[in-house]
Amino acid sequence: MKRLSALLGGLLTAALVSASLVTATVPAAAAPAAPVLSPTPYQGWNTYFGLGGDFTEDTIKSVADTLVSRGLAKAGYDIVWLDGGWQADQSRSPEGDLVANPAKFPSGLKSLVDYIHGKGLKAGIYTDAGPFIPGKCGLGSGGGYYQRDADQFAAWGFDAVKVDFLCGIAADLDPKTAFTEFAKALRNNASKRPIIFNLCNPVTSPDWGNYPESQQSINSWTYAPEIAQSWRTYTDVGFVFDIKYKDVLRNYDANARHPEVVRPGAFNDPDYLAPELGMSDEEFRTQMTLWAVAAAPLVIGSDVRKLSNTSIATLTDPDVLAINQDKAVVQAVRVGPAGTTETWVKRLADGGRAVVLLNRGDSAKTLTTTAAAVGLSGARFTLKNAWTDKVTESAGTISAAVPAHGTALFRVSPATGLPGVPHVTAGIPAVTKVGSAAQPVGAAPVVAGGDELRVEVAVRNDGLLPVLKPAVTLAGGTGWTIKPLTKAPTLLAPGQRTTFAFTVTLPAGAPTGNATLTGRTSYEAIGFGVQQQTTVSPVVVAPEPPTGSAALSHHPWITATSGWMSPTVDEAVGGGSPISLVGQTYPTGIGVASPSLIRYYVGQQCSRLTATVGIDDAVRNVGPDGGTSTFQVVGDGKVLYDSGVVDRDNPKQVDVDLTGVRVLDLVVGDAGDGGYNDRADWAVPTATC
Repeated sequence: MKRLSALLGGLLTAALVSASLVTATVPAAAAPAAPVLSPTPYQGWNTYFGLGGDFTEDTIKSVADTLVSRGLAKAGYDIVWLDGGWQADQSRSPEGDLVANPAKFPSGLKSLVDYIHGKGLKAGIYTDAGPFIPGKCGLGSGGGYYQRDADQFAAWGFDAVKVDFLCGIAADLDPKTAFTEFAKALRNNASKRPIIFNLCNPVTSPDWGNYPESQQSINSWTYAPEIAQSWRTYTDVGFVFDIKYKDVLRNYDANARHPEVVRPGAFNDPDYLAPELGMSDEEFRTQMTLWAVAAAPLVIGSDVRKLSNTSIATLTDPDVLAINQDKAVVQAVRVGPAGTTETWVKRLADGGRAVVLLNRGDSAKTLTTTAAAVGLSGARFTLKNAWTDKVTESAGTISAAVPAHGTALFRVSPATGLPGVPHVTAGIPAVTKVGSAAQPVGAAPVVAGGDELRVEVAVRNDGLLPVLKPAVTLAGGTGWTIKPLTKAPTLLAPGQRTTFAFTVTLPAGAPTGNATLTGRTSYEAIGFGVQQQTTVSPVVVAPEPPTGSAALSHHPWITATSGWMSPTVDEAVGGGSPISLVGQTYPTGIGVASPSLIRYYVGQQCSRLTATVGIDDAVRNVGPDGGTSTFQVVGDGKVLYDSGVVDRDNPKQVDVDLTGVRVLDLVVGDAGDGGYNDRADWAVPTATC
């Protein structure tokens, strides 16, 4: 049940580290007991998120082949790691040795490891620090087997071991004591084989229940750097086959708490990389960016045999990997306040900085910081965009147009020699008005057939030299009419910015679904000719609004999110049971876990929304922790209804005036105690239109 509770985890409101890069260095740590087996963060692949427990020796060989054939091994992803599921149903022989599943591994693990080594790769394996407890965990090395198992892993030829704590927490062990004993056994293995130790305590509160801090992953930093090569800093980043952007940010924030303990051979571990397991390409690029600057181990959790070329290119980008593998092994810190937009900075071995402009929000933003803020001095700076490879020169401002849920990543250093291409930022097209109504700040634009929009593209010159003849053209969907509203200036001086505005009219019958606004910005850089930038803004063309008395759960939504798994229609989240609140079953509704947002287009056609909100009976006998949520009805960015805290025993009635509302949001929060047991229901949500 504790493992299930972990999967039901909500967002962590993490305390982020805030420090200037000028003072981000820390005193040298005492000489670690753990050997330096990987001076820079190790890389590899793990079975857990992309395969679950469904893998065989043929599967593993196929993955090893793919790591080589698709260039991942050459890029450094050289550990092939078996997670839980490799063991036999009876995980030990009568003599006490661990036993591989003979149906999955008929040739044995030694043969498999030899195959992996023959490909020029390394092999990793999984166990637990606690004693095997049937029904609680898959296998365990506790109960007197640490040295025996360490010797066996080494004899099989493994190069790395992940040591979990599911059995450990079930047996109420002290993680520091258990992991320290296991680390000693690994170092003293009979084969004298160097083995990377990934300490994996995923226990967190409230995600797993109410545990003292000493038993949680958030405490590992106090002892793990002396005994392990890496240590998990929070709970799992997601589910098997299902990783969400919000949980990537949650794990990154927790991982950022103690950058001072990271050094060559010892790394904070925020969990695995997760391309194509639930995130968009943009969101995964954000994860890759953040893990790179965190000096985190880069272990792919997806099935690499199925990844797109786009994902492979993201995983193997040489400039991004160089930042992760920088020999200084410094973890990034946040400069400035936490918020929807943030700046993170990593000091590099050559004295430069890796600078991340992070946009956590749902709409594109142009973000800025300065060279001085990230600890650099001087009058000129070279900016290399790690993702686009474009090199520009700035007078001190570091700026980028960053998509929703996206990042910009620059390598910044003092400039020398002749002036370079001026650093010009072309904004992503922004819908600022729909009709006469201002677009809510921070919300993704929602438009409909027949709408007239005001769209703006801001262009700024942060270089040392002026640029000439700046111009922007805008393109939209099929049949969209676009008219410029502003006249282009002849020159954009250093430090100057200008905004190009357009009227965009959609035809009455515009196709619904995803569309784009594409801005093409051009300008002449003196000595470098005409420069061009293309920026794209996604736009949702909404379906027709509901009519009559409409069950919203049966009307198409624009977007729908849930804290874990996906929103369900007419069932509690997770499926399998009807919407039920304190013993009453409802025929229609939406089941979600906190945090959640369900968005509908009602197009000023509806007058009323009614519903019953509460915590589903599916968790009445689970807990007692958590099981509280908040419910809000938001119209065009304004809160129309707020439930306050709703618990398992007291559903509430919703009756809201929707007059004049275009875009309707149904929002569920975690009531401040995490998402533990938050199965929240919108029962019989009905719009009168």
